[in-house]
Amino acid sequence: MNPLLATIIAGGVGYLIGALPFGLWVGRAAGVDDVRKYGSGKTGFTNSLRTMGVKWAVLVVAGDVLKGVVAVLIGRYLFDASTAGALAGAAAVFGHVFPVWAGFRGGRGVSTAFGAFLAVSPVVALILFGVSLLVLAAFRYASLMSVTGVFTGLVAIAVMAVFGWLDYAYLVLFAVPTASVVEFSHIGNIKRLLAGTEPKLGQGGERRAAGAG
Repeated sequence: MNPLLATIIAGGVGYLIGALPFGLWVGRAAGVDDVRKYGSGKTGFTNSLRTMGVKWAVLVVAGDVLKGVVAVLIGRYLFDASTAGALAGAAAVFGHVFPVWAGFRGGRGVSTAFGAFLAVSPVVALILFGVSLLVLAAFRYASLMSVTGVFTGLVAIAVMAVFGWLDYAYLVLFAVPTASVVEFSHIGNIKRLLAGTEPKLGQGGERRAAGAG
């Protein structure tokens, strides 16, 4: 298959995989109806933890991480191109944030991004995970952990690409757009962090007011 066509198809497949709304499915199984009615209004791990508790949140994060892993592996091995794997990973994150299956209202893409980083490079994923844990332990802000961790992943991918350990496609088509969409999805959190009003881990699971964005 033509590499450009393979990359485009892989991107579409990655988006559809990323758009699978595990947070909504698990929330309904847990009896909370739509998890987006609570806390941050998102479908990812942090809001699931605040709303449903650890047991259900673990299921959510497992599904969301798996989406990123599967998307990259399909692109890389089924379409046999690094560009396809790279774009599929980024598209999965975009799909998680803007899911066609859930009215384009998803999560912030962190768990799916981690899964994609893991499939691209376990070494980078380990660095990202370690930095994230340190930040969370020090400050207890899940959002700060997320934006710092994904940025760390971007820097690590850039270093590996410069030294020839990874194809540049993983920097240009995966790491840059993935970090961009995750950071963009955290703009509100970043503003609250600067204002000192961001809830720490374990806080903020109350039902949202009607019409809250």
